[in-house]
Amino acid sequence: LALAVEAERTSPSQRIAVVAMCGILALFGLQEAQAMRKEAVEAAKLLRHRGPDWSGMYCEGSTIIAHERLAIVDPDSGDQPLYNEDHSIVLGVNGEIYNHLELRQKLEKRAQSKHTFATKSDCEILLRLYIEDGVDFLSKNEVCGMFAFVLWDKNKNLFMAARDTIGIIPLYKGWGKDGSVCFASELKALHKICLRYECFPPGHVYDSKSDQRRLFYTPKWWNGNEVPTQSIQLLALREAFEDAVVSHMMSDVPYGVLLSGGLDSSLVASIMSRHCTRRQETDGKDPAYWPQLHSFSIGLEGSPDLKAAREVADYLKTVHHEYKFTPRQGIDALSDVIFNLETFDVTTIRASTPMYLMARRIKASGVKMVLSGEGADEIFGGYLYFHKAPNVEEFHAENIRKVKQLHLYDCLRANKAMMAWGVEARVPFLDRRFMEVALGFNTKQKMCVDEDGKRRTEKWILRKAFDLHGSRQYLPNSVLWRQKEQFSDGVGYSWIDSLKAHAEQVVSEQQMKTAHNRFPVKTPRTKEAYLYRDLFARHFGENTSAADTVGWQDSIACSSEVALKWDKAFQGRADASGRAVLGVHEAAYDAGYKTASQSSGAAADSNGPSAKKARTA
Repeated sequence: LALAVEAERTSPSQRIAVVAMCGILALFGLQEAQAMRKEAVEAAKLLRHRGPDWSGMYCEGSTIIAHERLAIVDPDSGDQPLYNEDHSIVLGVNGEIYNHLELRQKLEKRAQSKHTFATKSDCEILLRLYIEDGVDFLSKNEVCGMFAFVLWDKNKNLFMAARDTIGIIPLYKGWGKDGSVCFASELKALHKICLRYECFPPGHVYDSKSDQRRLFYTPKWWNGNEVPTQSIQLLALREAFEDAVVSHMMSDVPYGVLLSGGLDSSLVASIMSRHCTRRQETDGKDPAYWPQLHSFSIGLEGSPDLKAAREVADYLKTVHHEYKFTPRQGIDALSDVIFNLETFDVTTIRASTPMYLMARRIKASGVKMVLSGEGADEIFGGYLYFHKAPNVEEFHAENIRKVKQLHLYDCLRANKAMMAWGVEARVPFLDRRFMEVALGFNTKQKMCVDEDGKRRTEKWILRKAFDLHGSRQYLPNSVLWRQKEQFSDGVGYSWIDSLKAHAEQVVSEQQMKTAHNRFPVKTPRTKEAYLYRDLFARHFGENTSAADTVGWQDSIACSSEVALKWDKAFQGRADASGRAVLGVHEAAYDAGYKTASQSSGAAADSNGPSAKKARTA
């Protein structure tokens, strides 16, 4: 009702129609599209949780593009697919283009009176740029946003697909037995209609004319071997992130922030609270529809995150929503979580389950969009294992490795756990322009030791950039300088312990002994991993293409497989929890803790690999 009232106050010319998180399914090269329509409709229904507000479909000739829409603005217009004037070009998009107004102004300046925009959708700019610049339009224009899209050009008999550089938005590509080429937001839509499918790689564009897949944009930071040496001023870093957060607040519906009480989400919340009273779409000229920020947190009774989040919410004066769950409720949701997340990675499932439960409660509150803090730990070296980085070269190389793996883990979790209930998650730390800044300054400023070799808190440079006092203070010191706590730990230490205990009860020793026979690909090495793989197999088969899409590597506290070789003490402790990092985490597992590595199954190696070899391993 409140949203309807606000819409009444706003004239249509003032509204910015945002085509938000959705589900897309595209089938190209069909013998006859109409003959496949019913099957395509059924497959698209498997994506409807991503877009519960409306369905659209283009079905003609050899092509089907289906779209399941989550309407963030103007529910009565802006439906997809989007078309050019004669409907010969069709576009289906999942995502947000944050600088669409800037891109539109530039296009209108260089191609005056040539383009007539049919909607106020932020995504229509992609259609217009294609018309102007062809299949290379992503390389010729600075498109800032999170997106995955498919496009069909009937006159040129050409189709193309692309995915944002980080892979914030999921996209899969598959092949049908009739020779068709298919794309979908989630693999579940391809599982029954394709012989084989795979993850479409982030940062790439494919077009059928060249039949080539290529990077459309190579960031300055892309090569992890080139360590930046130019120092950054704290003000420049602070302003760059503030700009990123503000740009992500584009919305005409009630929105909020996921608040764990850790540094990253708390900084996002603090910046949002400073700008939430004015509409960002009009450069702050108009009052916001929902001027008081709503924050959301979840945890077990007495969890560290709930306490810290409450402190931040009180400080920022947000409307705070605190949700509690029990280990039993989380365990009961595991099958649904794995179906929606489409993974059996241990780290991801541990963190996704409380997020999935929270998303349902957020949906019930009427909120459709939230900002979140994913990406900061990868960019700034925030995970506790970074304390063991042997040198600046290793530290930076690991930053880049982790950023390039985000689509398999944290981005997958944030997107799919929230979209399971039709809630959009935006991640300002992964803003294109901010990343150019944050991955472009001297890595020494990020390291967990100062120039004198003295130990300092992880993400020191980010904390210091926002360490202001008096009326300019962003956060209480207790939060600004709080030790990194991974989400699956922060919701309550007994959560992970309960998962392990449950797995011990339901997975037998015999199953573990023969696990390599049942699952020869990405064999589970612990009972917890076996539990998740078993549930995954019930949804997607034993050793199908689905398993090939899952991230799978040895890791400690969310490290890459390479960084696991940094320290002899890491061997035999390859658990995703931050508590596995002995001597750094304040509540670390004791020295006797041992567990098998996820991928290799390796136990402790008394000799330990050489850190000097880690970078090239």
